[in-house]
Amino acid sequence: MNEAQRMTYETLLIDDAGPVARVTINRADKLNALNATVIDELTAAFTALTAKGTARVVVLAGAGDKAFVAGADIAAMAAMSPAEAEHFARRGHRLGELMAAAPYPIVAEVQGFALGGGTEIALCCDLIVASERAKFGQPEVGLGVIPGFGGTVRLARRVGVGKARELIFAGHVIDAAEALAMGLVDRVVPHAELGERVKALAEQIAKNAPVAVAHAKRVLHGVENVPLGTAKELEIQAFALCFATEDQKTAMASFVRNPRELRTFVGK
Repeated sequence: MNEAQRMTYETLLIDDAGPVARVTINRADKLNALNATVIDELTAAFTALTAKGTARVVVLAGAGDKAFVAGADIAAMAAMSPAEAEHFARRGHRLGELMAAAPYPIVAEVQGFALGGGTEIALCCDLIVASERAKFGQPEVGLGVIPGFGGTVRLARRVGVGKARELIFAGHVIDAAEALAMGLVDRVVPHAELGERVKALAEQIAKNAPVAVAHAKRVLHGVENVPLGTAKELEIQAFALCFATEDQKTAMASFVRNPRELRTFVGK
């Protein structure tokens, strides 16, 4: 029995039986919000899939019909110190680096909300396919912080600095059509067809020479991310410093008490 089969997960469902593997964040009751356990288990899952060596494509999805990943788990973040926030951000960045270095393309299947950390984890994927119902955004400033898992860096590289500024400064939540128009997502498909469309794309990729696809991915990431280290370090430090502010403490405490009242995380 291989490592991927032996490993059990608290927050993930793994199907790695064929060349197209599927990793599902399984916290539908929490809208698949990211906490330390999810980050660590995603890191372990992608490490195991790479070690197993049979996956040619990996689909990353969220359980349920409402959210891919609705954001980070604010209840878990609210009491973090700057040092703890820095550690949390570094774990998220390590996951992103692992996904970028994986020798197989990763396709995000976004069926609903992908906000904050949800947009960031989607941006860690090589391709993003979204339902027409999907919504994206980096509304962290409404909670007194900034994106901490690569959002300021990857979003700017994906849609341009100007659009990234608007989305991050204003905390806008956008629909799938607008995300497609600005280049944030690669495809928008009818909601009922999302799973089949993603499967068809993944199977098409999996038919190609895996070494060539792996080399193509490596070169594309290398070209895109030449000065990435310095930019990411700036983000980590800025994210951590936000946790020394009253804005962060007040906004996150308010969210924990009344999560439905914070409209920036669910749209209008």
